[in-house]
Amino acid sequence: MSRMNKKFLKISAAIIATTATLAVGVQLFGGWTGLALRYVRHVMSKESAPFREIRWQQGPSKSFSTAQSSATGRPNVLLIVVDDLGYADLSAFGGGVAEGRVTTPNIDSLAQRGVSFDTAYAGNPTCAPSRAAIMTGRYPTRFGFEFTPTPSLFMKLIARAGARHSAEAPPVYFADREIGQPAYEDMGLPTSEITIAKVLQSAGYHTAHIGKWHLGDSQKFRSYAHGFDESLSLQHGASMYLPSADPRVVTIEPEHNIIDKFILASQPWGVRFNDGEVFKPDRYLTDYFTDQAIRFINANQHRPFFLFLAYNAPHTPLQAMREDYDTLPFIKDRALRVYAAMLRSLDRNIGRVLAALRERNLDTNTLVIFTSDNGAPHYIALGARNAPLRGWKATYFEGGIRVPLFLKWPAALPQNVRRTGPAAHFDIFSTIVAATGATGPTDRVIDGVNLLPYARGDITGRPHNSLFWRTDRYLTLLDGEWKLQLTEMPRKEWLYNLALDPSERKNLVTNETARVVAMRSRIMAFDREQAAPIWQSLAAVAVPLDRTVTDPPRIGEEYVYFSN
Repeated sequence: MSRMNKKFLKISAAIIATTATLAVGVQLFGGWTGLALRYVRHVMSKESAPFREIRWQQGPSKSFSTAQSSATGRPNVLLIVVDDLGYADLSAFGGGVAEGRVTTPNIDSLAQRGVSFDTAYAGNPTCAPSRAAIMTGRYPTRFGFEFTPTPSLFMKLIARAGARHSAEAPPVYFADREIGQPAYEDMGLPTSEITIAKVLQSAGYHTAHIGKWHLGDSQKFRSYAHGFDESLSLQHGASMYLPSADPRVVTIEPEHNIIDKFILASQPWGVRFNDGEVFKPDRYLTDYFTDQAIRFINANQHRPFFLFLAYNAPHTPLQAMREDYDTLPFIKDRALRVYAAMLRSLDRNIGRVLAALRERNLDTNTLVIFTSDNGAPHYIALGARNAPLRGWKATYFEGGIRVPLFLKWPAALPQNVRRTGPAAHFDIFSTIVAATGATGPTDRVIDGVNLLPYARGDITGRPHNSLFWRTDRYLTLLDGEWKLQLTEMPRKEWLYNLALDPSERKNLVTNETARVVAMRSRIMAFDREQAAPIWQSLAAVAVPLDRTVTDPPRIGEEYVYFSN
């Protein structure tokens, strides 16, 4: 294989996993898409190395001092971020899969033994910019991380294939943006940004990342380049949980989801420890990441640590362990049954990590934070997973950006307390800095606030009066109870009073003209403060607000275009 083809092989692997947003507009396959699938099958032939054991660095064998391990000492920090979780997936919110018959007791326990923010918001309604906000404590648009890294060729394929089958709202390709576009491998979180891992590393914490990174796969952008002492990482933004031919797993072959067609065609299956070779895990990925998290805790139980545990579950592909699938015969829809089994596995594994902390007497003084990177997508057609919220991943409607945010720290926070918020992803940074007594950066704007006083009830106001978002020419402002969204594709404005209309059904633009003018002015001011994107999105696709990908289009339905 030529050097050029090898380079394209690497790029193809990445685009398979990082372009779920673009999948929403393409429902039929053939032409360019069929050609792309055949190409992936042809070039993705290099397998990962065989399974091997990894060795985490061993901390001291004796416990750090009594003062350090007391309630006034520095806590350990465990940050759990899951992927594409629906607002209605958690029984903590009164939901649960299969009309509440599949619950999430271990995740719920974080709220029951800690503090939950009822109104918490993602940094972005898609994976990579949202994670950039979590890591830096800043709006990702402040430093140009506005779009998910995606190569130009794949954007062209999506636009051409989608245009053949989406006449009313076809994908749009921005050919004029190709000029000056950096190479795919140069799209990553700038190393000039100071991540929470860098802050804690400087404060004497041992830092580790396990799971999804999605902030750059070349060496200069990987997690160990951003302050993590150790990293066990996916190569890209998504992965198989097991090869589909493995008898231990039940896999749903997608009919309408192009991103899963690419994933299943290429079978990406492998992880990388630090800068080593990519190798195959020996079990279902959610179980494997949990095993390694527990091993990391064992190795570091006598020194302060920060563990960023970033499960790729319950992101597609839809794959569940057969033993979990077999426990749910009452779910007749096979895809929903697999998804429920995935969520059951995720919850059980989070319970295993929490149990490991308790068994090592680390539970009391460990700050555990749980969230999802964004809401559930519509392109896997599993019903109203964000109910009662409207919209999906890749929209700034509540279903795309409302996420769980639970803080559990028995030594310092009350139990079973609910706060209204709004809180935001970038608050995680400032909260961890405050909890650990570390020193955060002072040479840049930090948008996050320390949530601990709000969690304790020391402050009864709102953590934020206003929150902003921008993706291309789709901008949003949350101001108190009012939320205004502006789009140029289609040219439209939506204004909602979330206190009276949390499901965003009654557009008040024509009723509140003065408010719209004032909020629009603030959005434009925010827009001018943001950095230009480091790279451009070359395509945008339409996301319908009120249906899944398998539902037929409706006359006059509302949608937004989203640029990946």
